[in-house]
Amino acid sequence: MTSGQANALRAAENYLSFMPFSRKGLIQQLSSDAGDGYSLKDATFAADHVKVNWKEQAAKAAKNYLDMMPFSRTGLIQQLTSEAGDGYTRSEAEYGVTKAGL
Repeated sequence: MTSGQANALRAAENYLSFMPFSRKGLIQQLSSDAGDGYSLKDATFAADHVKVNWKEQAAKAAKNYLDMMPFSRTGLIQQLTSEAGDGYTRSEAEYGVTKAGL
């Protein structure tokens, strides 16, 4: 593991310790200029090697949304899967929404 990969992995672990992310969202956070600025390669390595259950992340995100405002099941799945939203896969979002009680 390179130092860039190791640092990106540590950053990924830190992010996931306080807020839910999809794999795609985590890569974007780690690699964007507005985020951490890691290379896309290092950010992808981190997302692929961090110990996380993406479906459980989706469930946490769904619960967070429902704590803030009401959503229909369909609306919350759309929010979780949208490009402008969280970037979860459809399967992850459906799991998360079901686990959150919708």
